[in-house]
Amino acid sequence: MTRIFIDGAAGTTGIQIRDRLSGRDEFDLITLGDEARKDDAARAGAINAADIVILCLPDEAARQSVAMIANGTTRVIDASTAHRTAPGWIYGLPEISGREAVAKARFVSNPGCYSTGFIALVAPLVAAGLIPADAALSCNAVSGYSGGGKSMIAEYESADGAPSAWRTYALGLAHKHVPEMQARCGLTRRPLFAPAVVPLYSGMVCEVPLFREMTNGSADQMRTALADHYAGSPIISVAQDYEPATLPVEMLSGQDSMRLFVFADPASDQIRLVAALDNLGKGASGAAVQSLNLMTDLPETTGLRL
Repeated sequence: MTRIFIDGAAGTTGIQIRDRLSGRDEFDLITLGDEARKDDAARAGAINAADIVILCLPDEAARQSVAMIANGTTRVIDASTAHRTAPGWIYGLPEISGREAVAKARFVSNPGCYSTGFIALVAPLVAAGLIPADAALSCNAVSGYSGGGKSMIAEYESADGAPSAWRTYALGLAHKHVPEMQARCGLTRRPLFAPAVVPLYSGMVCEVPLFREMTNGSADQMRTALADHYAGSPIISVAQDYEPATLPVEMLSGQDSMRLFVFADPASDQIRLVAALDNLGKGASGAAVQSLNLMTDLPETTGLRL
């Protein structure tokens, strides 16, 4: 039986991971009480007793946890930003990094939620030569407020009501997801990222708008390339026929799957690449469990909400 320790199990991502592992007899979950989980010696003991540690911590705390490993066997899935572009870490998006690479990895960095949608859309198209690596790309995205953690959840669920109907942020253009978005797509230019939050607990839509002259292929070629890349995936699907009038942010709320769309206006040569997912599902906890399954030789969808 594989011993698992979730360091940061009391946070939103940790709670969601624990829920997906509940009742699964493949794993022995190491737990610490409220006092012990704040004690470095107790955490170090749990980390080194585990076969796989899942880090659901702020960046610096995640780095400290990795530094506590005193053996050559404990494996790590890090849900923080700390190691998403770090050498020696495999990016935990198996559909892009490769399932075998994730399965064999000792250190896996769980992708950011927005990054998952952007990379799933763009990386295969850059690899296929349909989007140039030096393209000036932008990403407009909207998420449910649970992506902001406990403080934002409390803010939006307070007795005073949601603070806003729609709120954009990262106006300094230096969001922490941008480095992985650029690196994992093989882009030579930093994408312009414009995220926003709405008064919805979970759900996410990421969009990459394109003009035809920015690309090396048509919308149909892009749709086909994405469909070919994700053919057979039980988690990521590419829509072939979809009513283009509307696409709600809560489309995949509560699920661990992701759906990709290519919308186009042939008359004006404008294209919109869109990914729908759940910021807590394929964008966080569901992705971590998918990687955990692969790392323990289990079907990748075990315990997922599909």
